[in-house]
Amino acid sequence: MTNYGLVVPTYQPILDAGRTAPELVDVAVSAEELGLDSVWVGDTLARAPLDAFTVLGAFAARTSRVTLGTSALLPALRDPVLSANQLLSLDLLSGGRLTVAVGAGFAGRSEPEFAFVGVPWARRRARLDDIVGLWRAAWSGESSFHGEVLHHDSLPSYPAPARPGGPPVWLAAYTPGALERVGRLYDGWLPYPPDPADYGSGLARIRERASRPVTPALFATVLVEDDVDRGRALLEEYCLTNYGAPAEYVQGIQMQVTGSVAEVASRLREYEGAEHVLLRIASTDPKVFDEQLPRLAEVAELLRDQP
Repeated sequence: MTNYGLVVPTYQPILDAGRTAPELVDVAVSAEELGLDSVWVGDTLARAPLDAFTVLGAFAARTSRVTLGTSALLPALRDPVLSANQLLSLDLLSGGRLTVAVGAGFAGRSEPEFAFVGVPWARRRARLDDIVGLWRAAWSGESSFHGEVLHHDSLPSYPAPARPGGPPVWLAAYTPGALERVGRLYDGWLPYPPDPADYGSGLARIRERASRPVTPALFATVLVEDDVDRGRALLEEYCLTNYGAPAEYVQGIQMQVTGSVAEVASRLREYEGAEHVLLRIASTDPKVFDEQLPRLAEVAELLRDQP
């Protein structure tokens, strides 16, 4: 059975539009009450965001059922020993409900974020794999870690995780190298390809090479709107606000869809094999967002009833 989750926006555009931080916690609670399976937050230093770990801690305190996740965390922006402890603490506080999707950064956009914290952009993928390896070593009670980039002769002792080995870690990437690494090093895959055929071929490649179970997920930007022209206009506005680029350009890189409940559900069905679909509402207007949330729940309900 496929799970459906909500990506809760925590960046400056929605805060500038009038959404308060406590209201974002209310959004997570509403998503749980509407029957969605998970709530997710992004991570960046480029758009004055709220801190992902702090927000997820607030979500953990106000929800009881939904998975809590990052979509996607940039681990290089934090000390890996400290982030191992922070993630473990979140997982324990939520009763084992945390999933950590991670990325190595997006070329052309993420370099300033790495510069902010003094982390080299070079070898960022190897650094990411090492950070995840260090987390797992710490969560498993190992006393040291030595990878390609990171070397720690000693690690702190942490409490036992809620699940053996700690929370699952997914890779948010689609490059050929990522497709090979997912099946060796990660517990899940979170891409956003605009073409369902690319999703299918990527998933097949992962399964051919995987040496461990991998959860196939999908990140989809969605606007449920019966009026075609209004839907396109709102998507255009969202892309210009969020990316500073027109929708035509953004939709050549990532999956975006607008249409009626049935049309959005039909489009999502094309991504065969996805077991967890993360739905991001294409609006930074709190009023539009609140109108969209129950409609997203309708999409999820329809997909469950008619998979």
